[in-house]
Amino acid sequence: MSRIRSSQRYFRYACLGLLLAGVIVILATFSSLWRSSKAPTDAYLVLGGSIRREMHMAQLASSFDTPTPILVSAGSVDHCIRLLFEQPGAPLENVWLENCAESTFGNFVYSVPLLERWGVRHVTLVTSGSHTRRALTLARILFGARGIWVEPLIVDETGIPGNQETALKTTLDIGRSLLWAIVAQFHKPTCHRVVELTAVNLEQWRQRGFKCEHQAGIEGS
Repeated sequence: MSRIRSSQRYFRYACLGLLLAGVIVILATFSSLWRSSKAPTDAYLVLGGSIRREMHMAQLASSFDTPTPILVSAGSVDHCIRLLFEQPGAPLENVWLENCAESTFGNFVYSVPLLERWGVRHVTLVTSGSHTRRALTLARILFGARGIWVEPLIVDETGIPGNQETALKTTLDIGRSLLWAIVAQFHKPTCHRVVELTAVNLEQWRQRGFKCEHQAGIEGS
C-alpha cells in the first residue's frame, strides 16, 4: 500500500512539475512577444498567391533607407520577381525566395526557421485583404510560439488572389498550427529551395523566352 501511495505522490509531483514548466514557458513566450512588438520591423515576409504583393514590396523596398531582409514565400517565378525588384531600382541583395511551401500553412512552417536564423523578432506580413484574417491567425500561432511578433501589411488587389481556402481548410490549418507550435520547439524543417534574388540569372531565362503575369506589365521581357 505504501508503494502505491508513493507512486501516486510521485505522479502528482511530476504533473505539477510539468504544469509549472508549461506556465513558465508560456510566460516567457508572452514576455518575448511583448518586447518584439515594441521593436521595429526587421524583416518582411511576402506570401505568394498574388503578384501584386511582390509588386508592392518591390516599390516599398526601393524607398528603404537601410536594407531590410525580405523573404518571398512560394511567390511568382524567380525571374519575374527579379524583374519586379529591378524596375523601381530596389536592392536585390537582401531578398530571398523560398520555393518549398505549397499552402499558407507551409509558408510559415518553412519561413520560421529562416527568419530565426537571421535573428528576426518582428515581421511585417505582406498579404491581401481577403487573405489577412486566415494568414494572420496562422502566423500569430506559428511565429508567436517562437517569440516573433507579426503585423500585417495589406495590399490592394484587382481580382481574386490565388490562395483562397475554404473555412473547413482554415479550421483544420488552425488545429495543425497549434500542434505544430509544439512540434517546432524540437523540429525545424529545412527548405532546400531557397534562392538569393541576386543569383537568379535573367540572361538564361531571356534566351529561353518567358512571360510574367500580365499585372506586372513585363510580359515582353
